[in-house]
Amino acid sequence: MSKPDNNIALNKKSTHEYFIEQRFEAGLALEGWEVKSLREGKVQLVDSYILFKRSEAFLIGTQITPLKTVSTHFTPDATRTRKLLLNRKEINKLASAVERDGYTVVPTKLYWKQNKIKLEIGLAKGKKQYDKRDAEKNKDWERDQARLLKKR
Repeated sequence: MSKPDNNIALNKKSTHEYFIEQRFEAGLALEGWEVKSLREGKVQLVDSYILFKRSEAFLIGTQITPLKTVSTHFTPDATRTRKLLLNRKEINKLASAVERDGYTVVPTKLYWKQNKIKLEIGLAKGKKQYDKRDAEKNKDWERDQARLLKKR
């Protein structure tokens, strides 16, 4: 029996642009229509980022497209700022790494965990252009190697 895929959305750009050094799991404060849209998979994490303000973490730039069946007397905001649910220790660790050490915090994936929506965020350092080319070269080589092994 195979394990069901719990992923809602992946941010492939984050692994291409950054070295993810540490990963954290955060909850999200969402509205009802957003959860329904996430069940349908109508979300994009590509241009998202995390902002720390007054000892709180916020997810900015995530596009959750509202369903057509959202109530007529309510106007949903697809790119509203959403609060991340992290404990104080994690927020302090992430905020201090961003301020002092030149790290950034990026969302890497959105997934289900026991009927709750979780966001995996990564503490990351930016890649240089030559690092990106090197990673691409290694990826191509692994793909070619798999093809050669498959032929034999």
